[in-house]
Amino acid sequence: MEIEVTVLTVGPIQTNCYIVNKKGESSCVVIDPGAEEEKIAAYIQKKGMKNEAILLTHGHFDHITGVSGLISLAGGKVYACEKEREILMDPNMNSSALMGYEVALEPEIFLRDRQKFTVAGIEFEVMHTPGHTAGGCCYYQREEGLLFSGDTVFMESVGRTDFPTGNSRELLDSLRNKILTLPPEVQIYPGHGPDTTVAYEMANNPYA
Repeated sequence: MEIEVTVLTVGPIQTNCYIVNKKGESSCVVIDPGAEEEKIAAYIQKKGMKNEAILLTHGHFDHITGVSGLISLAGGKVYACEKEREILMDPNMNSSALMGYEVALEPEIFLRDRQKFTVAGIEFEVMHTPGHTAGGCCYYQREEGLLFSGDTVFMESVGRTDFPTGNSRELLDSLRNKILTLPPEVQIYPGHGPDTTVAYEMANNPYA
């Protein structure tokens, strides 16, 4: 199985939105459509694909603002970690209210830590990685060695913990005892900035 990963950088905070599909297949999934849903939908349509799912790594406004618009334009059921429900539903907690608008959404499918699910022909494994938010998670594609990490880890850095439900001790635990225990060749696709690998972060991340 070969998986294609396309990144579209969207919104005022330059969020990485990922479109993931199995090579040769006509369906895809979208991870963290934070804004610019028209741009995301246009790419999907240009490629002749059908969106099957929207996977959310966490509930902050810059990762969820484009969700409802993308559903209207391209479809897809929304997945998120069950422990992130409160943030997703509360515009103050997800910081959309601070940006001058309100986003509140309830995913159709809530996921648990270590749960495996298959969508668009691709099996993902949920890794609950609290710290940036209480219900933050990563999506791991074991066969191809891909990890969509949201804002838990970035190249040579980690996510902030000064937002609601953030916890620096939990974040370091998620990084050191979950993400960095994966095989060194695993490719990490973060919520912002360039992609990286487990090996690179083990050697270069000051929080490792």
